[in-house]
Amino acid sequence: GLIFYDTKVTVMNRVLNATVQRTADHAAPEITLDPLEIVGAGEIRASENSYFCQAARQLGCVPSSQLCVKLASGGDPTYAFNIRFTGEEVHGTSGSFRHFLWQVCKELQSSSLSLLLLCPSSAVNKNKGKYILTPSPITYAEEQLFHFFGQLLGIAIRADVPLPLDLLPSFWKTLVGEPLDPDVDLQEADILTYNYVKKFENISDETELEALCAEIASQHLATESPECPNKPCCKFTYPSLTGEEVELCARGRHIPVGWENKDVYAAAIRSLRMRELQSPECMTAVRAGLGSIIPLQLLTTLTPLEMELRTCGLPYINLEFLKAHTMYQVGLMETDQHIEFFWSALEMFTQEELCKFIKFACNQERIPFTCPCKDGGPDTAHVPPYPMKIAPPDGAAGM
Repeated sequence: GLIFYDTKVTVMNRVLNATVQRTADHAAPEITLDPLEIVGAGEIRASENSYFCQAARQLGCVPSSQLCVKLASGGDPTYAFNIRFTGEEVHGTSGSFRHFLWQVCKELQSSSLSLLLLCPSSAVNKNKGKYILTPSPITYAEEQLFHFFGQLLGIAIRADVPLPLDLLPSFWKTLVGEPLDPDVDLQEADILTYNYVKKFENISDETELEALCAEIASQHLATESPECPNKPCCKFTYPSLTGEEVELCARGRHIPVGWENKDVYAAAIRSLRMRELQSPECMTAVRAGLGSIIPLQLLTTLTPLEMELRTCGLPYINLEFLKAHTMYQVGLMETDQHIEFFWSALEMFTQEELCKFIKFACNQERIPFTCPCKDGGPDTAHVPPYPMKIAPPDGAAGM
């Protein structure tokens, strides 16, 4: 926390360039994606046909060393792999690569893949649209997909293409090895469970406990007490994040919650959620994938927020920053009337519309948080989408 973010990025970039394993005399791996495979009826698509799974299958036999390239620079950077879309001719490698990353992020945050889960707090408009790793036992095939997901995080860092992923801070904390806060992170991820636990922790007498159990019974979360058939009670079970009823201790389904063990019950629910948020099996696979592309030691210098910024950029477009990194070609000037109209129009765009404009201009929704050139000068290194270039239209005058 005592080192400026820019300083950390400078050190990180030097390390990444010093750990390049694919040299210029090695051809980039190439994968072929079939856009028709992801076309399905409605929103239902087989996960194995997604771009994500198509790429995972084809890159599964490629040594990770071949994906460790130097940091992106120049007009058409060197990327971890090249992409060819069946039936489509694309000039250069940048556009198709950035489109691929945008597409797989859409797939990861949709029903077509099950690696990420919408956080429960979204249901009550808190952290709406934020995701966590799906916390459940994983098969070998799912472990490979989580591994590839980790590789994509590292590939995006080397390519300096921000991923439009909206993940909860708990994901980034676990990724960099920072412990979760049992209050803050539980509230961020699942505020309903947080409030439920707090109710049991704050009960002052048995009458309140009975009233709470009656309230829960009305929501079909409690059963009758075996000692008093008409008296509702809770058992040592609780729904997991994926919806299955979980026993919080051995024979939990047969243990009623009473005054003497209510605090144990609340602590067990909190512990269940924290284990699910950490999702150790899934996160181990993600970290292994990430570590095959970038040295994991770098993560020790970054805070969770800094790791998110380096990987995903900012979820909004800073128009002034973009304007400072724009070049005008063939006699155009910033003071030209139609250029002023252009920027005035963009200033009226919503953030959603600006993201669509960036996607139209450079095939990615987000722009990097920083630019290597710093001042946007024409003689310094740029990483696409910098500088944005505005040129006169091709064709006859007046067109």
